[in-house]
Amino acid sequence: RSLERIFLDDEYEIVTAGSGSEGLEILKASNDSFQVVVSDYRMPVMNGVEFLKQVFELWPDTVRIVLSGYADAGAIVAAINEGHIYKFIPKPWNDEELRVTIQNCLERYFLLKKNRELLDELANANQVLEQKVQQRTEELELRNRVLEFSQSMLGNLPVGVVGIDENGLIAHCNSAAAAILRQLADEYIGTDIDHFRDPRLKQLVELVRSKKQVEGSDRFGDRTWKVLGRTIRFADSEAVVLVFLEA
Repeated sequence: RSLERIFLDDEYEIVTAGSGSEGLEILKASNDSFQVVVSDYRMPVMNGVEFLKQVFELWPDTVRIVLSGYADAGAIVAAINEGHIYKFIPKPWNDEELRVTIQNCLERYFLLKKNRELLDELANANQVLEQKVQQRTEELELRNRVLEFSQSMLGNLPVGVVGIDENGLIAHCNSAAAAILRQLADEYIGTDIDHFRDPRLKQLVELVRSKKQVEGSDRFGDRTWKVLGRTIRFADSEAVVLVFLEA
């Protein structure tokens, strides 16, 4: 009753019990969680530390305070860790100090609760992020496999394929096209077609750029090739693709 009187002017809901067992029954019957539990140390059957130990096991989020006379101080301090008691307040207490202590306990409770909520949100966000990373990794692995397969397939086609970028550089050629380009230049991948010793490739590329699509034939080396050419859009630029089919 003396504790209740201290908080008459505060907007707290105060629930009292006459013993540790009664306190546990009230806690179990309550639908709402209690933020702060204050217990006397000297009680019959179950002392305050034993009571608060059970409170901690069942409701670990509560902030637990024990009240006791100075004669019990040694026993209280020794049992604080066992009961996970937040604060020991000696009797007789100072009313104003007790009010400040309860206010600090409530702030501690809601701060820890908020921290747990933020940690849960962070854990959920990390889980979602990990799932997205895993999904993205799988997508990239699939794209890489598709790209490797496409490059392998393109490289082994029985026709020659050459790609020339907008600056006139040989950006790609498969194995069949390489046999043709070797007859026109010593180095061809990354080489400007202006530097080819045979000007016909450059002339063919310029013809394709002007007409967008070309079909014809020419002789490179000891073979005659049917040549198909067209422009394509790539990376905001216009490239030229040439296909050589043995006639």
